[in-house]
Amino acid sequence: QPQLEESGGGSVQSGGSLRLSCTASPYLYSSACLGWFRQVPGKEREGVASISAGGGGTYYADSVKGRFTISRDNRKNTLYLQMSILKPEDTAMYYCAAARWDSCWTVNFPVSDWGQGTTVTVSS
Repeated sequence: QPQLEESGGGSVQSGGSLRLSCTASPYLYSSACLGWFRQVPGKEREGVASISAGGGGTYYADSVKGRFTISRDNRKNTLYLQMSILKPEDTAMYYCAAARWDSCWTVNFPVSDWGQGTTVTVSS
């Protein structure tokens, strides 16, 4: 039983939108920081967006700023990544991540727990 489970990935055309969801266990959902990373073959896994426990602080990679929005629903213990104006370079495996003991201050925060990932493919 995964403690972080992503869903919502798929294949879309350039300019389209997708919303990724991550359902977290109550314990991990209470982590100081939650966020999304992505990885493509041959490249290091990189932070995309993060959000603080209270939802008051959000952080985005420059490459997605203005196009992606991270949010959370505390009642559902669910983290979201709304992705719009998708580009082929957004194609990657997207991972939900948590930092149990560290607050957010960057998208590349120290991760304590990972989800298994969900694939996003954006075609031209």
